[in-house]
Amino acid sequence: MIKLISNKKNIRVDKYLSEETTYSREQIKKLINNNLVKVNEKPVKASLKLEINDEIEIMADLKEENNIEPKNIPFEIVYEDEYLMVINKPSGLVVHPGNGNLNNTLVNALMYYTKNLSDVGGEFRPGIVHRIDKDTSGLLMIAKTNKVHELLADDFKHKRIKREYIALLNGVFKNSSATIDAPIGRDKKFREKMTVTMDNSKNAITHLKVLKRYKNNTLVSCTLETGRTHQIRVHMAYIGYPVFNDPVYSNKNSTSFGQFLHSYKMTFIHPITKKEMSFTCPLPEYFKDYLETLEDYDS
Repeated sequence: MIKLISNKKNIRVDKYLSEETTYSREQIKKLINNNLVKVNEKPVKASLKLEINDEIEIMADLKEENNIEPKNIPFEIVYEDEYLMVINKPSGLVVHPGNGNLNNTLVNALMYYTKNLSDVGGEFRPGIVHRIDKDTSGLLMIAKTNKVHELLADDFKHKRIKREYIALLNGVFKNSSATIDAPIGRDKKFREKMTVTMDNSKNAITHLKVLKRYKNNTLVSCTLETGRTHQIRVHMAYIGYPVFNDPVYSNKNSTSFGQFLHSYKMTFIHPITKKEMSFTCPLPEYFKDYLETLEDYDS
């Protein structure tokens, strides 16, 4: 049996399983038609649309088409003990397998590094408590035991873990700070995107602070009060200052590096020792080097 926790909303269960597992579409169809897929302990139809945190069970012994294998992919460990790790994820590295990418993800790297990973998130997400986008770099927390995974997940849910990001924006943001309080849901026309909407959305709050202005850009810190998919990228585009080099939410051309967005700081209470932990992570070299090329803002 495979267990998954939905991290998406308003997506058909068959489409979600095709993205998050390596079952073929035909296998998924067969599983659903034979009542072998349950959502919140009830058999479902393929057309069922999921909610965030829906519990999905695949009650089958079908062999998956591919196995996820450990792979020696370098990543930096910022902190580690017997319960958890805090790592620095490089830009360009996908967090977990899916969409045909089974062997070049952070999960493959974690499996190569250690066998001590939680399995609460299912076969494809060992240790993964939360995610950041492929092209977003920086701090990410990994759980080594199921108990710690569950405690950390509860901390994230109840906003006890504080996260600060650094982003380079298109345009010169004139105010010194701002709070964006705008609900986020899936874009009806472009399903791969999120958008600010009142329809099937969840509240989302981002606090922005200007760090430095350049001639055509602004360097900011963003503190998350909520943790919606693509939250910073959506909110920055919504106020008219999209994250620089964002291939999805900016209308400008982007390079392969992707959005200039970095998970810079994380503060939390250790779930076992109860000590306050705080970590920071410097910007990637490419990000820093690009800032050096920018012309300062002339007020």
